[in-house]
Amino acid sequence: MRSTVTPTDASPPIDTALDDMLTAQMEPFDSFWEAPTNIEKGYRTFGAFYRHNYLRWIPKDRSARILVISCGPGYFVNLLRQEGYANVVGIDSFPDKVAFATRHGLDCRVARAFGFLTASPSPWDVIIAEQELNHLTKEEILRFMTLCRDKLSEGGTVIVHAINGAHPIVGSESRWGNFDHYNAWTQYSLQQVLEYTGYQNIRVFPLNLYVFWTNPLNYVALAWDTLTRVFFRFCFKMVGKTNALFSKKIGAVGRKRDRG
Repeated sequence: MRSTVTPTDASPPIDTALDDMLTAQMEPFDSFWEAPTNIEKGYRTFGAFYRHNYLRWIPKDRSARILVISCGPGYFVNLLRQEGYANVVGIDSFPDKVAFATRHGLDCRVARAFGFLTASPSPWDVIIAEQELNHLTKEEILRFMTLCRDKLSEGGTVIVHAINGAHPIVGSESRWGNFDHYNAWTQYSLQQVLEYTGYQNIRVFPLNLYVFWTNPLNYVALAWDTLTRVFFRFCFKMVGKTNALFSKKIGAVGRKRDRG
């Protein structure tokens, strides 16, 4: 099913000045950097990941207007299309990644995140940022989250994710292992930013990597992950910390705050 969003929804003059000034240059925020070497295989593997972790946060209304930022080959767009959502648009700044999506018949377009959002004439019911917020500086994060809020319909939903700095094993490596990572997050700090930029009904949740139920090794990894998370939570409580999320990455969902 092709998107029914009309071209005029995405074709006003777009000013890319803010995008050109973003700090991340090696791995820009507005492109998807997590695709496997086998791009085609990712439609299945990332589809399973998104289905398990994100689909429950998407509105049931199949006519909802959904924007997927940093869509890459269109993995999330493809899943939403399979689920019957008709008004889904993906954007990514790298033409070669978008080319994979268009070959799959997905409505994905070459565009920069800030410029596209600023120029969007109609509000979106859902905005999804597929690229980690870690690729933006603190000032850029506040601008981005505020812009998303302004471009949502009343009660609209934003979904974001980030590396989890509270993970005792990989949190530090995830933060410092990429030159274009400028921050790490915790359950509290992610909620803090969404509240500050005008969202309500915020939920911060762990992202489960072990969702491949036909692979026996998946269950071994899931058991190990569960045991370590229980151990980490006990250790944190012993030093007076209340953080309860120890997955490698965490996600957050929030709704645009009511005007009243």
